[in-house]
Amino acid sequence: MKTNFFILAGIMAVLSPPAQQPQGILKIAVTTDVHGAYFPADWFTGKRISGSLAQVSSWVKEQREKPDQGLILLDNGDLIQGDPASYYSNYIDTTGPNIAARILNYMGYDAASVGNHDIEAGHPVYDKLRLEFRFPWLAANAVRISNQKPWFSPYTIIRRAGCKVAILGLITPKIPDWLPRELWAGMEYRDMIESARYWINQIEKKEKPDLMVGLFHSGADATYGSQQPSKPLNENASRLVAEQVAGFDIIFTGHDHRHWNLKIAGPAGDSVLILGSESRAEEIAVATISSQGHGGAGAHGVETHNYASLRGEHVKISDFIPDPDFMHQFSGYIDTVQKYVDQPVGIIAKKVSTEDSYFGPSGFTDLIHRAQLELTGADISFTAPLSFRAVLEAGTLSVKDLFKLYRFENQLYTIRLSGREILGYLNFSYSLWMKQMTSPEDLMLNMRLQPDNTWRFRNASYNFDSARGIDYIVDLTQPAGSMVTIRNFSDGSPFEASKFYKVAMNSYRASGGGNHLLLGAGLEKTEAEKRILKSSSMDFRFLLTEWIRKQGTVDPVSGTNWKVIPEDWIQKAAPRDKARLFGASGTLN
Repeated sequence: MKTNFFILAGIMAVLSPPAQQPQGILKIAVTTDVHGAYFPADWFTGKRISGSLAQVSSWVKEQREKPDQGLILLDNGDLIQGDPASYYSNYIDTTGPNIAARILNYMGYDAASVGNHDIEAGHPVYDKLRLEFRFPWLAANAVRISNQKPWFSPYTIIRRAGCKVAILGLITPKIPDWLPRELWAGMEYRDMIESARYWINQIEKKEKPDLMVGLFHSGADATYGSQQPSKPLNENASRLVAEQVAGFDIIFTGHDHRHWNLKIAGPAGDSVLILGSESRAEEIAVATISSQGHGGAGAHGVETHNYASLRGEHVKISDFIPDPDFMHQFSGYIDTVQKYVDQPVGIIAKKVSTEDSYFGPSGFTDLIHRAQLELTGADISFTAPLSFRAVLEAGTLSVKDLFKLYRFENQLYTIRLSGREILGYLNFSYSLWMKQMTSPEDLMLNMRLQPDNTWRFRNASYNFDSARGIDYIVDLTQPAGSMVTIRNFSDGSPFEASKFYKVAMNSYRASGGGNHLLLGAGLEKTEAEKRILKSSSMDFRFLLTEWIRKQGTVDPVSGTNWKVIPEDWIQKAAPRDKARLFGASGTLN
């Protein structure tokens, strides 16, 4: 969007006395994927964490005290899930305003976008929160089916530092692939490129803004997860919008927890700044627009916008102390949540760690398997280690420990799958997780060496589903897609490819998350929905908490129902791979 407000600012600077000179400096600061990191201490250890909104508040106050600039403060979604601080207000004490509304209103946010994990909280939570925010909550492509209008606000206009700024909000359209329909009932999610093209046209006609900003809860890598950028409804279409939809000056990204700061050529040749930051308020993405200096050649030699300077940066929040006023304002809530998470639930007989879950059956995942089978009466359970690296120490389990075991608020589902579909599901899961080996010197795990000389999985570990209820082997001499052989049920009864069985899994997986049902079991979305037999009304962490309370003491014994072969190869490869992932302490239990 070509702007001229800084030219006007320059003219006014000439005509006005020095004390009156407008500086023409505007900062737009964006938090994203906060995931409930409102306060500066870890609920589990009491230690200070690297980022929190309490620290962001200190930075914001510092910026607002500067007389020579304007500040616009935005959030880019996934605000209200992933931490006890958000969970307590979403589900335990829902009588007053949601703590997210209280905090963002207190900090003076100007607008926010909606994230997929905000939708995951369910209609009662986000519909209430939308009314409690004192600013617009944006998602232009989340459309109400009944009238074809956005469920949330599509855009907002903010006037700051002499500039009329239009902010268009979009959400990743993949929500129906991840979340149960009841969580987004009444809505449909439209393609980001089409929606951006429609709404920017409406904004330019009606509002004629000086600056056009995209606030997109969507990443910038359109190939993530082997997606094809040419296909509609891309999960991470922010860069595609910048390249294909004319008019944007800045696009802020979210969702992918990636650090972005680049300028690319838009369809008209003028450059678009793309800015994204990491999660849990560890940094803020800041765009600074200034009238100082002159415009220059942009991408492909095309002249830049009329403002003289537009640059992006990331502010490291760990450098800031928590705002004392913020902490005082919410001290009562902090105490309440701490008492909640410290509540004892039961006893765990031995220490368990997710580190063991990547190499065979482990006490960590088997504890979830046991609970899922008992709570549903299913024949088979699927689950993954939902925290990459987490430990539960032997002794008293408290509510906060259950957040380590199960981070997000998934429901518990039972679905109907054939033996053939179950085998396909498992083969797909292990193809994400393990590699074909030709010798004991090869990698066992599907990981790669990073530029910083550390090792990381190629795929998200929360998609590494194992099974309980059946006995099977994973043969790493076989190619991906053919590694798993199911022998029988663990009680000795036969497992048949053509027979249908009841399978327990979380709602993310049952709704298509990870593509295990689509690419593994071979079920289309509509067919997978038909296979759902029942779902829990409460989230699984709540059910797990009550299950452990009923047990009193749980003994997380590693199962013996599956193993990886050739065993002599694995005895060499597993400790080596574990040390690569977790360091010298990574010894197999």
